[in-house]
Amino acid sequence: MVEKQIGFSKNLFNTTVIVSSLGYFVDIYDLILFGIVRVASLKDLGISGEGLITTGVFLLNMQMGGMLIGGILWGILGDKRGRLSVLFGSIFLYSVATFLNAFVTSTEAYAVLRLIAGVGLAGELGAAITLVSEVVPKEKRGYATAIVASIGVSGAIAAAIVGDLFNWKIAYIIGGVLGFLLLIMRIKMFESGIYKNVKELNVGKGKFLSLFTSKDRFFRYMNCILVGMPLWFVIGVLITFSPEFGKVLGIKGSVEASKSIMFAYIGLIIGDLASGFLSQFIKSRKKVFLIFISMTAAFIIIYLFVQGISLFMFYSICIMLGISVGYWVIFVTTATEQFGTNLRSTVTTTVPNFIRGTVVPITISFEFLREYFGMIYSALIIAAICLTLAYIALSKLEETYGKDLNYLENI
Repeated sequence: MVEKQIGFSKNLFNTTVIVSSLGYFVDIYDLILFGIVRVASLKDLGISGEGLITTGVFLLNMQMGGMLIGGILWGILGDKRGRLSVLFGSIFLYSVATFLNAFVTSTEAYAVLRLIAGVGLAGELGAAITLVSEVVPKEKRGYATAIVASIGVSGAIAAAIVGDLFNWKIAYIIGGVLGFLLLIMRIKMFESGIYKNVKELNVGKGKFLSLFTSKDRFFRYMNCILVGMPLWFVIGVLITFSPEFGKVLGIKGSVEASKSIMFAYIGLIIGDLASGFLSQFIKSRKKVFLIFISMTAAFIIIYLFVQGISLFMFYSICIMLGISVGYWVIFVTTATEQFGTNLRSTVTTTVPNFIRGTVVPITISFEFLREYFGMIYSALIIAAICLTLAYIALSKLEETYGKDLNYLENI
């Protein structure tokens, strides 16, 4: 039994899952907060008009660039130095950067801190899911990761509330302080026993390039990424540009992006819990993927072609879209289960950050096609591509429910 091998106890389970959940909560809070306070913070820095968009995009790209760098960095460190080292290092880095964001006086300083914050933010989810997956019994893994993801995603709602109630500087300070408090809580956490068993072995650990030197590993890795593309199409296009879609669809009222995001993330919380628990009930990750990706396809069509509806109905569809892409927890858990202990952190940390990075080509393609096909049909074309790739990747994925994670990759 895995529990016996790693000294599993109820207390360790509670500490690891709860603190990992709170870590992801703070991570999502900071990740979403910039988008919420972007306009207010940039106006205070003397930026107005078109500059609010161009500078905002620049700062967002700095954050995303930091996440791509951090995804690789923290993933490798998680396999070479341990899962806990990443959890401590990443949250310290983004907590400091978030706190200092409250005191920026120039866009240059803002950009540097968003880059640093992005590097820190990249490590939290991968390390948390890797550690939780290795600590809890394999038969209960889906429950634990669902709790981590659902509590974590609720950080987006907290960011929306705090950003609405407080000045942007106070909102950043709150995020930094929450991170520092979490560091204190993490003192009680323990390293994964599975990782401890291989840490001193003379085997290759955290070799990122080895993912591309083996055909088997490469396709396992790419399938893990591609199956998540519909998720970030929904968030990056349909939800982010919901005000523009609202006008084209003749929605009766003014659609606000902040409310669309909040309602979508409420749906994500429900979806994460539902997908994680359903995978435990039916004892399958792949069947849950199929159900939720198909739900995503259905609600994308509803979103794009139901016209002239009320704001209430539109936001209700945003909630349903959020639920349908709530297979995020299964997506990350499956990536963890696909690879051996000496590459597990590298994969689990890079996969979610790379799939976030697909937002860039998705949005660029959407903007290009929009010139020829308009908002609705360009979105439909991109959605069809993302969904097709996800279905193909799903057909190639190994079923990993209940898989024993105590094994190594031959690298």
